[in-house]
Amino acid sequence: MTEYGRGQGSEPWHPTDPLYGDQGWEGQQQYHQQPQQPQQAMPYDQAGQPYQDPYAQQGYGTDPYQQQAAYQQQYQQQGYVDPQAQMYGDQGHAPAQAYGQNGWEQGYDTPGHPGQAYDGNWQTDQAAMAYNAPPADPYGGGQPDLYGTPEAYPPPQPPGRRQQPPEPVIDWEPEPEPELAARQEPEESHPFFTGDDDEDDAPPPRRGRGGRGDDRDRERRGKEKKRKGKNGMACLVVAAVLVGGVGGIGYFGYQFWQGQFGEAPDYAGTGSGEVQVEIPKGAFGNEIGNILKQAGVVKSVDAFVAAQNQNAKGRSIQAGAYTLKKEMSAESAVALMLDPASQANLIIPEGKRNAWVYEQIDTRLGLEPGTTKEIAVNQADSLGLPDWAKGHDKLKDPLEGFLFPASYPVAKGSKPEAALKKMVSRANQEYTKLDLEAQAKKHGLESPWELITVASLVQAEGKTHDDFRKMAEVIYNRLQPDNRETFQLLQFDSTLNYLKGQSEIKISEDEANSNTDPYNTYKHKGLPPGPIGNPGNEALGAMLEPTNDGWVYFVATDGMSKTEFAKTHAEFLKLKDKFNASTN
Repeated sequence: MTEYGRGQGSEPWHPTDPLYGDQGWEGQQQYHQQPQQPQQAMPYDQAGQPYQDPYAQQGYGTDPYQQQAAYQQQYQQQGYVDPQAQMYGDQGHAPAQAYGQNGWEQGYDTPGHPGQAYDGNWQTDQAAMAYNAPPADPYGGGQPDLYGTPEAYPPPQPPGRRQQPPEPVIDWEPEPEPELAARQEPEESHPFFTGDDDEDDAPPPRRGRGGRGDDRDRERRGKEKKRKGKNGMACLVVAAVLVGGVGGIGYFGYQFWQGQFGEAPDYAGTGSGEVQVEIPKGAFGNEIGNILKQAGVVKSVDAFVAAQNQNAKGRSIQAGAYTLKKEMSAESAVALMLDPASQANLIIPEGKRNAWVYEQIDTRLGLEPGTTKEIAVNQADSLGLPDWAKGHDKLKDPLEGFLFPASYPVAKGSKPEAALKKMVSRANQEYTKLDLEAQAKKHGLESPWELITVASLVQAEGKTHDDFRKMAEVIYNRLQPDNRETFQLLQFDSTLNYLKGQSEIKISEDEANSNTDPYNTYKHKGLPPGPIGNPGNEALGAMLEPTNDGWVYFVATDGMSKTEFAKTHAEFLKLKDKFNASTN
């Protein structure tokens, strides 16, 4: 049972109940305004025949209270228990009792309130509602119906049939509050992109109430003037950017066209004045062109590269120093560099002593005689000598043997130290290739220093490649401890000439036997204190690969270029007589 006395069905127990059927709010309004007795539908059974209520036949009629009481009594007799009563009983509610002639024996309760007996009237705070009478006001009764007057709003509609009220039409535009207007004001857009720069295209302002339209017009016009001022400045900035971009594109486009199709800047003629430049080893055409441009010889690198490619021998330009002219055409510069007369390189021939090299450097750099030699003696250890070439006593020149024969750029404006370092560095590169440490042990010598000394003697005494190998054997044989021919004396004129700074062919026996200088191999056994010149690659190769024929003596029989060798002292005397005969 429910609060209204309904059963478990889905329909109200009485047709006049406000909740009967699917009447909703309309049904309530009709009942409230024009109450009428609805017709009851005739129930049918499953066979389609009119349903006969057994309780109605027993005299209960259609009174729902009597039927409900009968249902309750029948259930109690048959032992059934009302599940709703049991459920409410479990929750602490007083169970409902059967309905009799005197009403409910025990009334239906609510949670927390005891049930009350029914005595024919509803014992509530208001009077009982008569049967089939309109429902009383649930809010206290006696109050006027607020929905019945013409001025009242229509009654609320049920949720399913409610509609949004139409928006009121307002013919004037309310002025927003200052803070809200500031927040809602749209960002300005540049007229260049929006096209809003025409004042005539703007729509006329809407007039408002109370004369505020004029104020808004003035305010709008003031904003438009301010916006137009900003827009004009923005247009100028955009125009400046566009002009600058077009100019930049045009400039770079011209440079690209000039680099691809235009002629490179170049001087005309053969130039004037004189300038020396130094080209490093392995330099390519663009590197050479850059050096010449910095020296003022050519006007552009591209012009030189183009001229070098057009010349059949342009790729054969070697490293070194060149004497050129300023402001030459690229074609003239390439041609002059291919001419040997322009090369300012210092070429050191094989076998030349350091004294000759120092003189050449002083002359090329315009220095006082002896300047380069002084630097070489005083700064020898800082010019790149290997460790095994340092610390030797009784030397005439610590750099002797280390100014390797080759071509070196010695241009005006450079320093002697720079030239000497290049020469020593080249010697180190060549000597490193020979593995002098191992070769010294192989030939019975103490260090690479002695090997270089042997090579300098071979270079000074030999004339041809074959002479170099035989000369190396003569040296090694005379240095042997068991030598019974010369007893470890080399007896070379070249060492005495080095000592005296000369190159004489004839050396007197008195001079050879009286000079006690360590470089006099007629007086002192073994090798001199150090090299006596700068050996070349052929002398170095012969020093490493001497002959093995037993040569001990040699004589330049023609006094110039022909050298003959002997194994015994008797053969040597014959060669000596031949020499004396050729020189008289």
